[in-house]
Amino acid sequence: MRAKNHTKKTHHLAIKMTAALVMGLIAGIGFLFLREKLLLSNQEGIWNMIYQLLFEDISTEAGSDAFGLFYIIGQLFLNAMQLIIIPMVFTSIALAMCRISDTKKLGRIAYKTVLGFLFTSIAALICAGLVGLIANHLGWFTSTAIGDVTTQSGSTGTNPLLIILNAVPNNITSVLSSNGNVLAVVFLAVVTGLCFNHLGDQIKVFKRLLEEVNQMVTVFLTFLITKFGPLAVFVLITRTFAIYGIEHLKPALAYMGTVFLVSLPFLIFGYSIYIFLFTRLNPIYFIKKMGKVALFAFSMNSSASTLPLNQQTVTKELGVSDELTSFILPLGMTINMNGTAIYQIIATIFIASSAGYEVTLGSILMISVLALISSVGTPAAPGSGTVILFTILTAMGYSNEMTILTYSLILAINRPIEMVTTSLNVVGDAATAVVVAKSEGCLDESIYYTESEKLSIN
Repeated sequence: MRAKNHTKKTHHLAIKMTAALVMGLIAGIGFLFLREKLLLSNQEGIWNMIYQLLFEDISTEAGSDAFGLFYIIGQLFLNAMQLIIIPMVFTSIALAMCRISDTKKLGRIAYKTVLGFLFTSIAALICAGLVGLIANHLGWFTSTAIGDVTTQSGSTGTNPLLIILNAVPNNITSVLSSNGNVLAVVFLAVVTGLCFNHLGDQIKVFKRLLEEVNQMVTVFLTFLITKFGPLAVFVLITRTFAIYGIEHLKPALAYMGTVFLVSLPFLIFGYSIYIFLFTRLNPIYFIKKMGKVALFAFSMNSSASTLPLNQQTVTKELGVSDELTSFILPLGMTINMNGTAIYQIIATIFIASSAGYEVTLGSILMISVLALISSVGTPAAPGSGTVILFTILTAMGYSNEMTILTYSLILAINRPIEMVTTSLNVVGDAATAVVVAKSEGCLDESIYYTESEKLSIN
């Protein structure tokens, strides 16, 4: 009875999320065309008033006198979701390692998980590199007009290998007080879990404390997603499309189209093939049940914000054991960035080609390696991918004035791209969780194939 009620609530949430997404797209595109109409009829003042009332970022100097209703609502929701990223990741992984008391099994699961992430990442990189190379040879990128884009300096490039160094922190409090280095939090959680396993019953109070914190986080996030998720989806989608003018979207259609050309088929078919090859399960059920998670990730543009819904779906609808879900998904949120790597490859090819650099198969291979390394440890938050992108550009030696101009264009229009690639990231985490669970005998196929779906097949 409880399972049926959960399924019913899940379907209602999926319907609400889809409706909010559709209404947000309609409203956002409506505002976009309203803006163009007002600007063409020399009524810029009316649009500025609408923009300041609904969409302005009130944290900036330009928004000091604005109301920014949609910005406030969206930011409040994102802040609430990000509030518990650190306790959620730390407690989930530490407790998951406690539940897996067999160290051999733990090592085997970790090995299979990393191998699964690596497999999907390499497949994504190959697809992105091939499509990017073809698009470049067809002249899609070189013919792109950049226009009068305001130059932005972006972030300072760094050596991608610093990700490995920063994974082991030298100060616990600095790591736990910031969402910027989740990989270090994962390291601390793994060490804590291993200590729990070694000390056994000697550690009771701290373990109980983590369990209670984890329960509080689960209750808070469930309430936040179910009660306020659809409203947040509508607000964020509407604002995303409303704030971009057509003058920003037109020059980058080739770039955006190429990313979508790789991302969407990989999301639908790539993970389906992956699941079928390694589990022999029917992937249609996986895609159907992960639909609402992909929509939520698309709206939030944050893997971290989507983690609670992803965990709930993978455990209660796909049948993966809780101990595996609690270990694999937080780890995947940190190191498995298939979608991010895809867009970084295509964006780098786009920028290099537009800036006059020769793009060869060799350079694409180097870009792919840098993207794979750099995407590991990318903060699971909106906008973080563009920082890593600048690192790749610097490492490749792309640094002329046109590079900065084109990178500025990417910054201006990249939110819709990151929304799609975030969906790829979270669905990829779930796919690997299903594959590993199946190989370990920790997948309840009676949940994966729900009774109603079995009847519909027969």
